[in-house]
Amino acid sequence: MADNARMKVRSLADLQHVRRAMAERAEAAAAREQAERQRREQEAREKRQFELAVGPVRPLRGSARVLLQRSAPLPHPLQRQRDEEAVMREALSDEFDVETLLHTDDRLSFIRPGLGPDVLVRLRAGRWSIQRQIDLHGLRTDEAREALGRFLRECHQQGLRCVRVVHGKGLGSPGRTPVLKDRVPRWLVQKHEVLAFAQARPAHGGAGALLVLLRQAQGLSREAAG
Repeated sequence: MADNARMKVRSLADLQHVRRAMAERAEAAAAREQAERQRREQEAREKRQFELAVGPVRPLRGSARVLLQRSAPLPHPLQRQRDEEAVMREALSDEFDVETLLHTDDRLSFIRPGLGPDVLVRLRAGRWSIQRQIDLHGLRTDEAREALGRFLRECHQQGLRCVRVVHGKGLGSPGRTPVLKDRVPRWLVQKHEVLAFAQARPAHGGAGALLVLLRQAQGLSREAAG
């Protein structure tokens, strides 16, 4: 009998616990329902106040807004501009009148206006060591023109100051006419990179080559002119 009494006590206690839990849940649900009802009432009051302030309203159907898509800017053809500039730099004329710009002494020479005559003296004397050379032997006129323009531009970009251009004496040309020897000075005078040039000394090619002094590239350390 004692065991049955203890089981009844536990059962009543459990029942009371369940009832309390159910009551708490019911209170929480009632509180949520009341809060929701208050929210709806608040929205209704605000709507009425808005209608009283502005008058009757009617929702718009759909949206009349148009989304404008901004077109991307066209790419700037930088590389093409560089290529065109390179072509213009190398577009050397064979008909350029160079005679009035050259010093026609015993050795053909040229110097840009504004430079002292001592520059040619030092160039011929080897004041600037020859840092690179190009040999135009065996090239056709168009090939030699393009090769020379490319050579001078690359040397200038690399900061070189003195180069040698070998054009030959023309002894192997048809009719023994020195074609490149006549045209190379014309091309050199038209190149912005060239400051001066003079016929090479016999040890460096003599009448078949020119020593060329290049303008100093911007951004590179200045070489002493002596």
